[in-house]
Amino acid sequence: MAKRDTLFMLKRSFPDGPGRPYYCPHCAELSGVLAYFPELLYTLDIHYADFARPRSEIVELLGEANQNCPVLVLASPPPMDAIELVTGQANGKYFVNGPRAIANYWSHVHGISRPH
Repeated sequence: MAKRDTLFMLKRSFPDGPGRPYYCPHCAELSGVLAYFPELLYTLDIHYADFARPRSEIVELLGEANQNCPVLVLASPPPMDAIELVTGQANGKYFVNGPRAIANYWSHVHGISRPH
């Protein structure tokens, strides 16, 4: 079985001070992309991180400086024609950070529509 990329997003609802909980609009945007293109779910492992830092599972893979969400950690090096779509590399792992960058990467690699 082929290795799958790992998408880290924040949990759907999280506290950040007093008042009602929040959600991450960037993670919600990617949830919408996944709803539009459910075939992507077969290429991913999705993990939901706590809002509080450090986000240990991400830090373990990418280091403390790269624990923002959403982030797509690639299972293997990207195709050469997609290398310019990768936003970073840490601890021997390539990653794509941010909803538009991730969606553009998926568009290029998996052939889905691209964000406008």
